[in-house]
Amino acid sequence: MKQLDKLPRPGYFGEFGGRYVPEILLPPLTELEEAIERIMPSEEYRNTLRDLLENYCGRETPITLCENLSKELGFELYLKREDLLHTGAHKINNAIGQALLAKMMGKTHVIAETGAGQHGVATATAAAKFGLRCTVFMGAKDVERQAPNVQRMKLMGATVVPVQNGSCTLKDAINEALRYWISHQHDTLYVFGTAAGPHPFPTLVRNLQKVIGTEARAQMLAKTGSLPDYVVAAVGGGSNAIGMLYPFVGDEGVKLIGVEAGGTGEPGCENSAAINLGKPGILHGELTMLLQDEHGQIEESSSISAGLDYPGVGPEHVYLHSIGRAHYGIAYDQEALDAFKRLSRTEGIIPALESSHALAWVFSHAAEIPAGSKVLVNLSGRGDKDLAHALQHITLD
Repeated sequence: MKQLDKLPRPGYFGEFGGRYVPEILLPPLTELEEAIERIMPSEEYRNTLRDLLENYCGRETPITLCENLSKELGFELYLKREDLLHTGAHKINNAIGQALLAKMMGKTHVIAETGAGQHGVATATAAAKFGLRCTVFMGAKDVERQAPNVQRMKLMGATVVPVQNGSCTLKDAINEALRYWISHQHDTLYVFGTAAGPHPFPTLVRNLQKVIGTEARAQMLAKTGSLPDYVVAAVGGGSNAIGMLYPFVGDEGVKLIGVEAGGTGEPGCENSAAINLGKPGILHGELTMLLQDEHGQIEESSSISAGLDYPGVGPEHVYLHSIGRAHYGIAYDQEALDAFKRLSRTEGIIPALESSHALAWVFSHAAEIPAGSKVLVNLSGRGDKDLAHALQHITLD
């Protein structure tokens, strides 16, 4: 992984990343960066986090061979089962790590943004565990389509703030959380949910999520005697995907696939495929690829999946794309819904709509994948939260 570790400037991945923020945000970001360097390498932090991940969150998560689908597809399809974690998704890996950091920094309050609600749930969970106050900013549109997760957050004592601005989705929730942090930085830490935003968040989130791929790599070697031929993960902001892909970057024979959300796929309709269809620009304190119009204004994104409904993407993904180490494809709403139903019917596993996009890419490209290949998909979350929403678009007969 030399090409990632030896970056020319801290906080940058090639030309992407950085810290493009108003001066008033520099003190809390600098404080966070110093805390990362001082606290996270300590034996106390590392031992506590290791114990929490194992005995509270439920790591390590297994790898499941989809026997029925593998017979249909002609290659071996494996799932990394982050859906089996406490709270139902990979988000707890990051939230528990950042909340522990907040506690050791002496903070009493954590805030978070959330789209699909899973990061909000994970942050509320971690806050309850550590006795911290918790406020979660969530787009009003997402509050409606992810009602079960809103109820879970409130049950654990979090205050949920519906954001009515803009598109009322994840982008706007991040805006509100950053505004709040500016005026409450003395007692508050922003537990950022995805591998995006201003430095040091992309690196911090990746380092807390890379446990996914580190485990998966060792498990595939132990289970099959070799590394997978393909590693596939859905990409919105990019936390589950960078956590899955990063430990395989140095394995040149492993094809790395990120899957963006293409929305309905109809001409002129909104999507969330920033790497494929965006242009370089600055949003939420980072230089990355963004969906924007000819005047540089951020366009609204759209996806059947609330967790992928974001007009940008983490800078490390853009870097991996730019050097040709990872390929980023697109899956559309209907393809994701079909995959949601197919995995449920064939293997008895209900995937999150986010993860369904990764599965959809595999299904739609099955003819191009050589027979006998090993394909590993990060099942980043379970689909209970999406069931009511998905059933508006699929039939059960």
